[in-house]
Amino acid sequence: MSVRVRIAPSPTGNLHIGTARTALFNYLFARSQGGKFILRIEDTDQERSRPEYTRNIIQGLTWLGLDFDEGPYYQTQRLDRYQTVIQQLLAAGQAYYCFCTAEELDDLRTRQKALGQANRYDNRHRDLTVAQQQAFRDQGREPVVRFKIEEPRTVRWSDLVQDEVVWQTQDLGGDMVIARADGGPLYNFAVVVDDWDMQISHVIRGDDHVGNTPKQILLYEALAAPLPQFAHLPLIHNPEGKKLSKRDGATSLADFQNLGFIPEGLINYLAMLSWSPPSDHEIFSLAEAYAMFGFERVSKSPARFDWDKLTWLNGQHLRLLKPEDLTQRLVQTWTQVGYDLPKQPEDAAWLTRCAQLVGEGLNRMDEAARVARPLFEPVAFTNEGLQVLLKPEAPKILLALLTLFQDPPQVEELKAQLQTLAKTLGLKNGPVMQTLRIALTGTPRGLELAPLALLLHQRQAVIPRLQVALDLVQQFQKGTGGVK
Repeated sequence: MSVRVRIAPSPTGNLHIGTARTALFNYLFARSQGGKFILRIEDTDQERSRPEYTRNIIQGLTWLGLDFDEGPYYQTQRLDRYQTVIQQLLAAGQAYYCFCTAEELDDLRTRQKALGQANRYDNRHRDLTVAQQQAFRDQGREPVVRFKIEEPRTVRWSDLVQDEVVWQTQDLGGDMVIARADGGPLYNFAVVVDDWDMQISHVIRGDDHVGNTPKQILLYEALAAPLPQFAHLPLIHNPEGKKLSKRDGATSLADFQNLGFIPEGLINYLAMLSWSPPSDHEIFSLAEAYAMFGFERVSKSPARFDWDKLTWLNGQHLRLLKPEDLTQRLVQTWTQVGYDLPKQPEDAAWLTRCAQLVGEGLNRMDEAARVARPLFEPVAFTNEGLQVLLKPEAPKILLALLTLFQDPPQVEELKAQLQTLAKTLGLKNGPVMQTLRIALTGTPRGLELAPLALLLHQRQAVIPRLQVALDLVQQFQKGTGGVK
């Protein structure tokens, strides 16, 4: 059997991280089996569907690297097909027109609630005569179409994740609406027709759809359509064990992009939400993931979202990027925040070294602008930094550093010369290194000092910054009569 799977989001909002995880599992299974991954846009909810959400979905899947083999298909372009199948079901007596008003259905629900009964339609219009139907039409009532659900009956299927699942048809809420009064198809009907026409072999989706599956199986049977295999994935929960929501700070893929996660890191993390690779290593690429993927290692339990683990994995993948790739991504980030980067061809090697230095301790791309600020922006002294410059030994350290940087060595030689300088001044290494860092960055923490200093010196920035720091110290001394 040829494997054909689909991801079928509704364009009523930005691509959700849970939908992205479902798309990933569909993609991994398709690629592991040499099958097809199909994108379908379920846009029949015209009141809430927006073209900008469709663009967001397609862009998000593309950004993750989940290239689809077919599509996107749009349900709104298939309305004639749905009407044909609805007429087929009506003609076969498997569906019927229901003329119940909203008030009548509300009254039914109220009575059922008062009796402690589950809400269900009582199938009251299942056997209307032609005359009764016409009488309702004469009243101006517009009917919906309901699909007949046989009761009692057991519906069961072997789920690739949940094992055997069993439902009783009397628990499905009565005969099911498959088309609105305006003729628009509803989800459980349209999805079956789509999957049938598109020859979907495996329906892989969240386990919040388990309750829809028995209804859909009944529709497959009524249409004499081949039944796909089902795999219902556990949902993603927050660290407290509740369904992931906007209260948790990020739910859409765009949120994660804005937080500085890269597709390689996010894909790696999403793959391990309810699935574990057959080996101990946790860091792998998309291609490595689908080479290892199988439903036998998918858990039935909800996955708990771990921000620390995601951030750690993201950092690991940042450090796995090739220098030219890392540079390209960081340059894009630095340009977006407005840094004035050197643009001459001979500056490319310098920017690559900057990217490598920044990338050493980077975990998220949104940190890149702050971490790299000393490389591209004038020094802004923090209060903590000023306290270092106002120490008694600062002037002589700055004067000695000005001499040292007249002819800078390589990184390792610079480290040794800074140590020698400290001994010459009768100081420990700490005050010398700290004073240099403050003069170059304005703050006591940041990038590795020796490589940073050499990169700045290559842009003729070290001597001017040391001089600014020295001038600041001297001005303060003149204003106070000396530093005590």
